[in-house]
Amino acid sequence: MNAPDPQALADLHASAFRHPRPWRAAEFAALLDDPQVIITTAPATPDAPPQAVAVVRIVLDEAEVLTLAVAPAWRRRGLGQAVLNDALARAHAAGATASFLEVAADNAAALALYGRMGFRTVGRRRGYYDAGTDALILRR
Repeated sequence: MNAPDPQALADLHASAFRHPRPWRAAEFAALLDDPQVIITTAPATPDAPPQAVAVVRIVLDEAEVLTLAVAPAWRRRGLGQAVLNDALARAHAAGATASFLEVAADNAAALALYGRMGFRTVGRRRGYYDAGTDALILRR
């Protein structure tokens, strides 16, 4: 299996978020080189760029979801859940016994997905995001 292209991942991330500074290709390249990071993409065909990506970092016995991005045209097709399930299964196989993430409190679609996957709110960071939106800390 070929490693994902850092520029393709940066392009996907930029398309998926209204973020003042999407992640750059160099940042994805560094993550791809980090042995504690698991990156899962879909669809992973040689002739098409990824349409979904999950990035998870393992620290000790925890898996931190760094990002989950799905291209807008590919949403609501199960790709986000598929790549996240795969990344978390790989993290579990590597010794992670718990998973956590941060998500914008007003991101209803993400909260619904994470709830279906067994994540529960364990904390809140007030005004965490640039627009002053709170971040919810979820764990499973």
